[in-house]
Amino acid sequence: MGGALTPAFAAAQPLVVGARAAAGGSTRSIVLARVSHRNRKARSTATRRSRQADKWKRVQPGEWLANFAEDKRIEHASELRPESCPALVLNADFSPLSYMPLSLWPWQEVVKAVFLERVTVVATYDVGVRSPSMVFPLPSVVSLKQYQPMGRRSPAFSRFNVFLRDMFSCQYCGRRFATQELTYDHVIPRCKGGKTNWQNVVTACVSCNHRKGRLLLSEMAELRLRTAPRQPTNFELQANAKRFPPRYLHHTWRDYVYWSHGMRIEHDE
Repeated sequence: MGGALTPAFAAAQPLVVGARAAAGGSTRSIVLARVSHRNRKARSTATRRSRQADKWKRVQPGEWLANFAEDKRIEHASELRPESCPALVLNADFSPLSYMPLSLWPWQEVVKAVFLERVTVVATYDVGVRSPSMVFPLPSVVSLKQYQPMGRRSPAFSRFNVFLRDMFSCQYCGRRFATQELTYDHVIPRCKGGKTNWQNVVTACVSCNHRKGRLLLSEMAELRLRTAPRQPTNFELQANAKRFPPRYLHHTWRDYVYWSHGMRIEHDE
């Protein structure tokens, strides 16, 4: 049986093909027309891209940047790493909106805010982004045009804010840990009616958290709470955040951020 054809089926094949050829002439014409349209569209796209590339090469950054400092050096967009060029966002009084996390915007949002006239550019990087018709130096520091009141609302209850309130220290053993080595513990366990709020949650290391388990502090003599949990204010959280500066900052930010400890300033190459 394999792939052999019966005599009747083999004899019928030319008739089927002939019928399709006779009835499908218009179909072939439609297919050929579609292929021709695709080819013309592909050639049109290639021509448009070539013209855009030529126009890109004709852009003169110096003409558009005449109002900027003469020592500004604008790089090509292909040499720019956007993720490495965030902008420090200041309030209208030139103070950072927050310290932890530091109020940074990605360059796309900053460029949009500049064109919408929502912010004022205070300082720029030595690199920029280009379009076929203009070159835009990426802002490194911007300030809001309208003042945003800070500290009026209570801070949000979150795991990170609990860590920040407790200075990233276990409230049972007193040692400081990295964020990934910390967890939070319910002073009154939830199985005994404890709630998840500022007044009942503290920072704890994994070891102390396992030792405490579902017990109350009154049932354990070896553990004691070093600081009673309470709800902090935004100003207290920001003051605590100033004690933990990031690993490095761009040098244009140093006049606007203040830390309680030393930090390394990152300069452009």
